[in-house]
Amino acid sequence: MSKPREDELFITREFDAPVALVFRLWESREHMLRWWGPEMFTTIELDWHLTPGRPWRGAMTSKQYGLSRFGGVIRDAQKDRRIVFTFQWDDESGRDLDTVVTVTFAEKEGGTVQSFHQTPFSTVAIRDSHIGGWNSLFNKQQLYVENIAVAEQNGLRA
Repeated sequence: MSKPREDELFITREFDAPVALVFRLWESREHMLRWWGPEMFTTIELDWHLTPGRPWRGAMTSKQYGLSRFGGVIRDAQKDRRIVFTFQWDDESGRDLDTVVTVTFAEKEGGTVQSFHQTPFSTVAIRDSHIGGWNSLFNKQQLYVENIAVAEQNGLRA
């Protein structure tokens, strides 16, 4: 396996939940509102539909950092397999380029391996500044997904 380039970020997360459930919680705006954003943030707006070519937008807020707006365009969505979208901060900070995010889903022993890839970043420092935020978001996602999986195993549908 080749070494990742300096302008790309990879994060892999394993969930104790089936692929169909993990993907379904990416498909649903109502579910995403509950886990999208780093742990210290609350997502307050999300216009998200997995329709290729469709713009998406969101906003999140925290006591420490205030309001952050972001968005992009959905490029591809293959049920239970892959989601590709662009991501850009919608503020005046000039934080970085429009990036492309690819999230893939694979079954592993009844659970799910979710692989996240984001590129390009203009500098290593900007790339590294995203690591904590995305990992924090995936912490929230993992807790949410696995709680839904337990509920569904007990006959409840979320």
